[in-house]
Amino acid sequence: MDAWKTYPIELRGGLITNLSPLQQGINAPGSARILQNYEPSIEGGYKRIVGFDKYDSALIPPYGAPIVHGASQTGTTLIIASIHKTPEDGDTFTVAGVAGTYTIDIGGVSYDGTNKRATLTLTTSLDSSPANGAVVTFTSTTTNHIVNGIHIEDSYNIVARNNDLFKTSGAGYTHLNVPSYGAVLVMGGSQTGTSLDVDGLTAAPQAGDTFTIDGVDLIYTVTADATLSSGAATLAINPALDSSPADNAAITFVSNDRSSAGVVRFARYNFDGTDTVVLVDGANEPATYNGTTYTVMDDAPSDVVGAAYVVNYNNAMFYAKGSNVIFTAPYTASDFSAANGGGIINIGADVTGMVVFRNILFVFAETSISTISGTSISDYVLAPVTRDFGCIRGDTIREVGTDIMFLAPDGLRLLSATDRTGDFNFNVVSKAIQPEFSAFISGGTRFVGTVIRAKSQYRLFAYSASVNAPNANGIVATQLAPEGGDGMAFCTLKGFKVYSIDSYYIDDAETVLFAHDDGYLYQMESGNSFDSASIEAVYASPHLPIDDPRLRKSFHRVLFYTEPQGSVSFAVNLRLDFEEKNVIQPAAINISNGAGGTGAAIYGQAVYGTATYGESSFDTTLETLLVGAGYTASVYVSSNDTSPPYVLDALTLEYALHDRR
Repeated sequence: MDAWKTYPIELRGGLITNLSPLQQGINAPGSARILQNYEPSIEGGYKRIVGFDKYDSALIPPYGAPIVHGASQTGTTLIIASIHKTPEDGDTFTVAGVAGTYTIDIGGVSYDGTNKRATLTLTTSLDSSPANGAVVTFTSTTTNHIVNGIHIEDSYNIVARNNDLFKTSGAGYTHLNVPSYGAVLVMGGSQTGTSLDVDGLTAAPQAGDTFTIDGVDLIYTVTADATLSSGAATLAINPALDSSPADNAAITFVSNDRSSAGVVRFARYNFDGTDTVVLVDGANEPATYNGTTYTVMDDAPSDVVGAAYVVNYNNAMFYAKGSNVIFTAPYTASDFSAANGGGIINIGADVTGMVVFRNILFVFAETSISTISGTSISDYVLAPVTRDFGCIRGDTIREVGTDIMFLAPDGLRLLSATDRTGDFNFNVVSKAIQPEFSAFISGGTRFVGTVIRAKSQYRLFAYSASVNAPNANGIVATQLAPEGGDGMAFCTLKGFKVYSIDSYYIDDAETVLFAHDDGYLYQMESGNSFDSASIEAVYASPHLPIDDPRLRKSFHRVLFYTEPQGSVSFAVNLRLDFEEKNVIQPAAINISNGAGGTGAAIYGQAVYGTATYGESSFDTTLETLLVGAGYTASVYVSSNDTSPPYVLDALTLEYALHDRR
C-alpha cells in the first residue's frame, strides 16, 4: 500500500443535479449533489443559512377588526359587525370589557356577507353584556388563513390577511382599511328608517363601509355607493336606525369592505413630497396609504377596479387588469382622464406581471413578453420582445444584481441586456438543477420570489397548503458573476413556508419579511433557528473518484476549513461507491470546534462576567479520522441544531491507494 495522499477540494459551484454521478465527481468536485440549507456564499464556500424569528409576536387578526353589534346581548348568542369573512366553528375570541375567552359552537355561525355581520352561537354564555362597538379579538382559528400580501416601508409594514389590511412596526397590528371621509356628521334630527342624511364628507362612502353613530345603538352598513353633493349625501343603510340620532351627531367609519381580495400587490410613489403606497388586490378598487390616511379610489373606472398588478413607471402609475395596462396622468395615482394624459394599452394576452428595468416597462404574459417605453401618452410605444415564452408566476419577478429573474414555463430565466440596444438574453439559469427544479415546481400551488441584495441572492419559494412548515421547500440562486446565468450557484431550502414576502433596505439594513397561513409575520435572515426550531442542514459532495475510479482507496482523515461565527457541530461520514446496494456505509462521526483559549466570548452566547470578549476565537480547522474504503467517496455533512451560521470553505481527504485488481 502506498503512502497517504491528500485530495483538496475548494467548495464552490453549488448544487448540481443534471450530471451523472461520475461526471460530476470528475468535472465539478467542489460542487454538491445535496446542498440543503447551506447557501453558496459570494465570499466563497457554503454557508449554513441564517434562520428566522417572529417579527411581531402578536397574531395577525384573521377577520379584520370586528366589533359587537348592539348592546345588552346575553346568553350564548352574540352578533358582531364589521367582519369581512365568515368565522368558523371552533374559533376562539375575547370581547373587550367581558371576562373570559369564548368558543364558537358546532354549527354556530350565520354570516351576512352583504351587511358584514355574523351571528355566533357560543359554547358558554357571556359573562356579562358587552357594550355596543366593543372590540372582538380572535385568538385562534380552526382553519389557517393565508397572509396574502406584505409591503415594507421605512417606519411601518403593511400586511394583508383575508379581506383586511393592517400595519405593524413589530409591536401589534393597527387596522388600516378604515376610510377617511372627513368629519362626518348627521344632517338633521328626527331621522328614522334605512336612510341617513349626512354632511361633512370629503368623499363618497361606498357599499360595504361600516360605521357607528354617536348616541345610537347598533353598527350600520352602507348598502349602496353614495352620491356626493357639496359635501353631503344620503346613505342607504342596514339595519334601520335603532333610534333617531341628534343633529350633528358624529359618525365614525369603522371599516372599508375589501371582500373577495386576492393577492395584494403594492407600488411606491412620491409625487407631492409624501411617500405613498398604492395597492391592488385583483377584486376591489385600488387604494393608497401615506402613513396616516387610507384612501380608496372610489371613482376609478371599471377598467381599473380589480386590477391585479401595479408599478410606478416614469412618474405615472400603470395598472394591469386582464390584457389591459391602464396608466394615469403624469404625477398622479388616480387620474385616469385621457384629457390629462391617462390611457389604456392592450397587450393581447392576460398580464402575469410587470417590472421596470433600465427605464423600460416590461409586461409579462404566460407566453409572451412586451415592453412599453416612453414618458407620456404622446410617445408611449408597445413593442413585442418574445412570443415564445413568458412568466407563469408574476410574484417571482425580481431584480437581482443587474438582471431580472422570473419563473418561466421551462425554469428560471434571466432578462439580461446585451450590448445591442433593445436586445436581451433570456437565459434559462436553472438547467444545473433541472431535475430538482421540476420536482420543486410540481410540489407547489403558488410561487413567490425575493432578493437578498447583500448576498446577491434570489430566493424562490413554493407554497402548498398541504405541506407543513418544516417540510416546505425553496430554492436559492446566488449570482457570483456580475451579470448573466453562467455565474449562478444554487442550493435548496427546507423549513421556509412562504405565501407572501417582501424585502427592502431601511437605513442601510436589509429587512426581509414573510408569512404563510399560521397567522404570524416572520423576519428572514434573523437568528440561528427557525423561530426556535432547529435548522436541518445537509451538504453532500459529488461521488469523488479522486485519482482513478477503478482503484480502491482507504480513507483515513478529513479536514474542514471553516469560518465560524460561534460553536460549530455537525456529523460527517462517507458515502461509498455511489451508495449502491450491498455496500456497507461507514457510521457518522460527530465533529465540533473548540475555543482557541479559555473564556472566549461570542456575542449572543457569552455570559457577562465569565468571558472575555476578544480573548480568543473558535478553531477554524476541524478534522476527524475516517473509516471506510471504496472506489469513490462522497463526503456527507449533516446537522440539525440552533448553532450560529458558519462557512464550509474547503476540505481535504487523506487516503491511500490500493493496487489495481
